[in-house]
Amino acid sequence: MTGPQALTRLVPPPERPIDAHGDWADVEARLGVRLPADYKQLVERYGHGEFCDYLYLRTPFGPGPHNGLRYDDGLLVWGTTMDADRLCWRTEGDPEEWPVVVRGSGGTGREEFAPGAAWFVEGWVTGGVRSAVLAGMEPDLAPWFNAFRPRLHRCLRLSEGPRPYAERLRILRDVLAPTADRGSWHDEDGVHGQDHFATVGTDWHLTYDHSHPHQIRVSFPPEDRTKARDRLFAAVRLMGCTVLEITAADGLPLPDWDTDDV
Repeated sequence: MTGPQALTRLVPPPERPIDAHGDWADVEARLGVRLPADYKQLVERYGHGEFCDYLYLRTPFGPGPHNGLRYDDGLLVWGTTMDADRLCWRTEGDPEEWPVVVRGSGGTGREEFAPGAAWFVEGWVTGGVRSAVLAGMEPDLAPWFNAFRPRLHRCLRLSEGPRPYAERLRILRDVLAPTADRGSWHDEDGVHGQDHFATVGTDWHLTYDHSHPHQIRVSFPPEDRTKARDRLFAAVRLMGCTVLEITAADGLPLPDWDTDDV
């Protein structure tokens, strides 16, 4: 099984990848090299986005300022991380044999790995690739991919309601099911905490805050505006809570849910 095939089995690609297709011959002519086949498959399946909120895949297509392949200190950069580390190739010899090179942010370390961008990503999400530079995948979570697409952001501040937090969370996820975990934290006293999860298929990202203020934060594709509003409001009613305020990503109150704030 090839690197892209193994990765696809572990991490479902988005239904509509962003900046995933274009003229590879033109890209290679501008760079002056032929690109590895597994990287092309990686781009065409996933597009521009991030693995597990940490590892960012660049593509040579699209206008985004953080897209595109570029040389840095003689290495060709094909990805980055949340910590500004660089994922690169040392472009010597056959492109299918280019080693993957990790350069730490600010020159804080350099590591070299076996060839294959897709193999490297698959190894990182499974823990098979050990790096002293990169942070590891959070244990006990199924890996995921987020496409970098336009999103609307809403924050619903809620009344507490009579139900305990765990029951409110269960109701919220039942209404939005199916969902997938994206990590959580809670203090020892159970007073403060957050649960992160995403809807499967619709690609909504949610954080439910156990701390004060009691709130649900959600981001979703603009075309899902009405569906997201209806399902979340239904969940809040079943949770026994009341929506006290709706704000945008910048924290400013919105007069109504349909106000845009991409």
